[in-house]
Amino acid sequence: MGEITTTQENTKLTKKDITKSMWIYYAGAELSNSYERLQSLVFCASMTPILKKLYTTDEELSAALKRHLVFFNTEGILGAIIQGIVISMEEQKSNGESITDDAITGIKTGLMGPVAGMGDAIIWAAVMPIIFSIFLPFASNGSALGGIMPLILYPLVTIVISYYLIHNGYTLGKKSIVSLLHGGRMKNIIFTANVIGLTMMGALSASYITLTTPLEFSFSGGSTIVMQEVLDLIVPGLLPLSAVFIIYAYLKKKGPHYTKILLTVVIVSIITSLLGIF
Repeated sequence: MGEITTTQENTKLTKKDITKSMWIYYAGAELSNSYERLQSLVFCASMTPILKKLYTTDEELSAALKRHLVFFNTEGILGAIIQGIVISMEEQKSNGESITDDAITGIKTGLMGPVAGMGDAIIWAAVMPIIFSIFLPFASNGSALGGIMPLILYPLVTIVISYYLIHNGYTLGKKSIVSLLHGGRMKNIIFTANVIGLTMMGALSASYITLTTPLEFSFSGGSTIVMQEVLDLIVPGLLPLSAVFIIYAYLKKKGPHYTKILLTVVIVSIITSLLGIF
């Protein structure tokens, strides 16, 4: 495989072409998954306008489309950087550079795991909790902003991230991800995002999960022990914290069976409420 350069001597693509590809992938990354190939369908769809502009013969276009129908799966927002790199490689290939089909597929396959790890840590464990936590107080006070603003801000933030990544990935080619991976920077980014995300989730758990017990124990001398007061003296918020850890332990042991968890929480809440326990 020849050296992949980052300069575009015979540029065929415009900024508009690359942005159009980003929009297609952004809109369908989490919607078009198939059990066999996951995101390959939407990735191929996002590359189709690019490939049609780069390759003039049916044989070249057909081969290019088949390249991007192989298995692919990564995080939908940060995955834009893979798009940018692949677009750059496809353009270089169409300009006569010695880039093989396996090189393009290899870049996609090699990057989809690390990028997915970064995307899950940054987007789903940090960006989303932060945005929602900002507006949860508005929602709890009955303000419509609590429901409307996250639906506006989250797309805006993620679109800006995708736009920046796809264009920088295209400009820098394969070196864009190499510079990110160099020196363990990716590990530091993931660790930092995880810390922020866990901190936000801890704050949300403490602030928005309410669980108390009305249990009281009366003794012959006329004294009464209020169980909730005793628990608050031991650890304030002990019951909500216990509920979070019980659900977390179930997730670790049994996996993300969210429907079962929700139904169990509802059933346990109803039963313990009727019994006067919680």
